[in-house]
Amino acid sequence: MSLAIAIQMDPIETVDIAADSTFALALEAQARGHGLYHYLPQHMSFRNGRVYAHARPLTVRPVSGDHFTLGAPQMLDLAAVDVVLMRQDPPFDMAYITATHLLEHVHPQTLVVNDPVEVRNAPEKLFVTHFAELMPETLISSHRDDILAFRREFKDIIVKPLFGNGGAGVFHVTPEDENLNALLEMFTELYREPVIVQRYLPEIRQGDKRIILVDGVPAGGVSRLPPAGEARANFHAGGQALKTALTGREQDICAAIGPTLRERGLIFVGIDVIGDYMTEINVTSPTGIQEINRLDDVKIEAGIWDAIEGRIERVAG
Repeated sequence: MSLAIAIQMDPIETVDIAADSTFALALEAQARGHGLYHYLPQHMSFRNGRVYAHARPLTVRPVSGDHFTLGAPQMLDLAAVDVVLMRQDPPFDMAYITATHLLEHVHPQTLVVNDPVEVRNAPEKLFVTHFAELMPETLISSHRDDILAFRREFKDIIVKPLFGNGGAGVFHVTPEDENLNALLEMFTELYREPVIVQRYLPEIRQGDKRIILVDGVPAGGVSRLPPAGEARANFHAGGQALKTALTGREQDICAAIGPTLRERGLIFVGIDVIGDYMTEINVTSPTGIQEINRLDDVKIEAGIWDAIEGRIERVAG
């Protein structure tokens, strides 16, 4: 099977080839004989019922400082390729949502990974609320009195933007902290959306865990240890990757959400777990492949391409 793969992502020249999950996916696709194209989300156009991208043929190689070659730009009809990887990084803003609407015109005839409708309907910190029994105590609100009441109940809390990413804008508000009102004023000025407030989980000091699920099945995990004095373990916030194994509770969490992920066409998903609780379900541009691969001597991207090729074969058959 030789497929035409269009990768919708951030500029290829900016990726860290030792950490970027999209780069690992591109290398594996190329090794399987698939042809690659690269384009940015802003390079898409819709006209006469069809979606086009100003795309360039792409060749990748694991060479730092010389990791890609791009061919001449061409107008690519996305209905004419086999797969579109929607892999641009958040924020999950109106530009991101618009991209999902455009890609909806070609999916599922062209397989978009992940399904653009389901990506639009599953923002990280909202999708997880459909599994309330797996979450820590959580409030999503713009109402100051409700937020203050939540803090009085749980004392130690986390406050973060509803559509943030990479640990940006995440605040640990301790019982003695006098800055909550000022923080809420700042959030009100920056965002129109509600904020998300959760009971602080002290287990974060021992790290959180990123678990990758492929077609609803756990493929591996990595512990992320926060730096000293930091309540965020995200790699973007300086979290250290540590080898781990899935606990029984984490396996139960994966079993609980796996069928829903498969039904929704969410092939590549990353969840975040702190202690016994799932805090996010990442469906936009999950990361963690390369860290898990190095620590566990596995190749998660191969499983992802097996799942993608399997879906295409079942449709063709």
